[in-house]
Amino acid sequence: MNESAPCQRLRQVYEGRVQGVGFRYRVSTIAERLPVTGYVRNLPDGCVELIAEGIKVDIDDLLEQVRSGMGPAIIRERQESHTATGEFKGFSVRM
Repeated sequence: MNESAPCQRLRQVYEGRVQGVGFRYRVSTIAERLPVTGYVRNLPDGCVELIAEGIKVDIDDLLEQVRSGMGPAIIRERQESHTATGEFKGFSVRM
């Protein structure tokens, strides 16, 4: 990550046909190519939650690539921004 740019934390929740279609794997593959940290996981209500930390341009790139690759599966997105905590060492898929 670029140490001179401020880091942010994003919580993105995807609704639609996002479980059982490789969504988490695709998000993880994209995230691992970018200087972002965090995780992606299925939620009990059928949604998928993405938590990502990094500089804004990298998080925006992650979100755009997810939309490009999985757009038809996504019906709705909810987004919240928070202060980065620096708690993650990499990016993972959580169960």
